[in-house]
Amino acid sequence: MTNDSAFGDIQRRGLMMVLSSPSGAGKTTISRRLLQEDPAISLSVSVTTRAARVNEVSGRDYHFIDPIDFNLMVNRDQLLEHAKVFGNYYGTPRLPVENTLAEGHDVLFDIDWQGTQQLVEKARDDLVSVFILPPTWHELERRLYSRAMDEPAEINRRMAKAADEMSHWAEYDYVIINRDLDTSVAAVKAILHSERLKRRRLVGLAEFVKGLQSGH
Repeated sequence: MTNDSAFGDIQRRGLMMVLSSPSGAGKTTISRRLLQEDPAISLSVSVTTRAARVNEVSGRDYHFIDPIDFNLMVNRDQLLEHAKVFGNYYGTPRLPVENTLAEGHDVLFDIDWQGTQQLVEKARDDLVSVFILPPTWHELERRLYSRAMDEPAEINRRMAKAADEMSHWAEYDYVIINRDLDTSVAAVKAILHSERLKRRRLVGLAEFVKGLQSGH
C-alpha cells in the first residue's frame, strides 16, 4: 500500500471515487482534469459493447468487446457493476480495481447511477460518490450541441433521459453544480483529499498508535 503525505509511513487503503452526471454536465471533463493533476488516482477502464467513437482508443477509453464476451463476464462475476445505457452495455472489471485498492492507490469511475448503486451494495466502505449537476437546463443542452459528438436525434434522447438521471442526486455523498470548470475540479480535489484522510482507510494507523504508546 502507498502512504499519504499527511501520515508519513502509515499505510492507506485506496478508495473508489465515482463521478456521475447526465450527459453534458461535465463529469468526463472533470475526470480528465483530475487524472492529469493528481498522479495518485487512475481511471477504471470499463468494458462496453458499443462501438468506439472517433479518437477513442481500446484499452485507454474503454475495452470494446462483443455482447457474448460481456455476458460471460457477468455470469462469471467478473464485473463489479454493469448497466445498459442507451442500448449498449457497460461494466467495471473486478480484479484490476481490487488489486489497485489493495496497493493503496485510488480508482476513478465515470459511471451512471445504476452502476453506482451496485458499487454501494458491493463495496460501500471503499466508495466516495459525487454527482455533477449542470447550472441550468439550457446550459446542459448547449453543452451537448457544442461538443458535436452526437446527431440531433441522439442529443434529444439524452436530454429526455437527463431529468430521470438527475432525480438520483440524493443517493450520492456529494453534489457539485458545475458552473465553472476550475471551481468544480477544485471541489472534487478537496473531497478526494478529505476522504483519503478518513480513519478507516488508514490501515496502518493502529500499529502506529501502538508504537507511540510503547514509546517508539
